[in-house]
Amino acid sequence: MSKPLLPQPQLDRTPITLEQYEAYTPEKLELIHGFYDYGYPDDFKGFYLAILTNMGLREALHHITIAKWLEAIQDVALQNPKLDDSMRDRLNRGIADLKVVAESLENPPLEPTTSKTLI
Repeated sequence: MSKPLLPQPQLDRTPITLEQYEAYTPEKLELIHGFYDYGYPDDFKGFYLAILTNMGLREALHHITIAKWLEAIQDVALQNPKLDDSMRDRLNRGIADLKVVAESLENPPLEPTTSKTLI
């Protein structure tokens, strides 16, 4: 019997099918050296995708810094063999710009301090 399509995470939370649940949810979760996947992450890909599908990418984003998401996007994009030098430069410039924005969002400016005179 073939496995159903892998769950496809969307921006907002979406359900998975019963067939996906049965095919990709481990019968028993164990933690081995800090990992659920027992050292075989490909075996757990469907499980991880099911969790992200149920959670939604917007919600997942709230639990990780934007800088980490950008770092992951950059790493994956730079591995794409279709990326020529010109597009690689554009990607790096774009990510650099987004990192500046992310830093300002994640580290709001400090409130100006005012000195108060005690009477």
